[in-house]
Amino acid sequence: MSLLLELFISFFLVAFVSFGGATAVIPELYRIAVTEHAWMSAQTFTELFAIAQAAPGPNVLIVTLIGQHVAGWSGAVLATLGMCLPMSVLVGILFKHWDRLQHWRGRAAIQLGVAPLAVGLVLASGVLIVRSAAPDWAGMALVALTIGLSLRTRLHPLWLILLGASLGLAGLV
Repeated sequence: MSLLLELFISFFLVAFVSFGGATAVIPELYRIAVTEHAWMSAQTFTELFAIAQAAPGPNVLIVTLIGQHVAGWSGAVLATLGMCLPMSVLVGILFKHWDRLQHWRGRAAIQLGVAPLAVGLVLASGVLIVRSAAPDWAGMALVALTIGLSLRTRLHPLWLILLGASLGLAGLV
């Protein structure tokens, strides 16, 4: 199978479990790009993830960067299409008929189940990125503090972002 087709199919299949966006499937993207196909090292994957998060735009940029790293601009286009096309079509069809399904029991199950699924996938992504990065105890302590404050207080997230930015500017993390 050609590399371009392999890229497209790999991301096409991942797209069907990408509730919560591309960030939610980072562990699976990592498995495909680093473990299964050895297209890049864990360090390179982490760097591409950091670039995708720092750049403005959608989180799916990580897929484009992986595709570009693996097979140039053709890889970038096919990886992105593979990731975006299936769910775009599926969601378009689903929302066209969503109102007609208001009495179907499965509709409530879908609405209740998607949010926890997305949160769990995003949390797994965060754990993977932390494990792939070099251990930075100050950064990990800041993450733990942020999680603790988010769960225990009603402190607005922007204050936590400001705290992290201030500590970063001071060179502490």
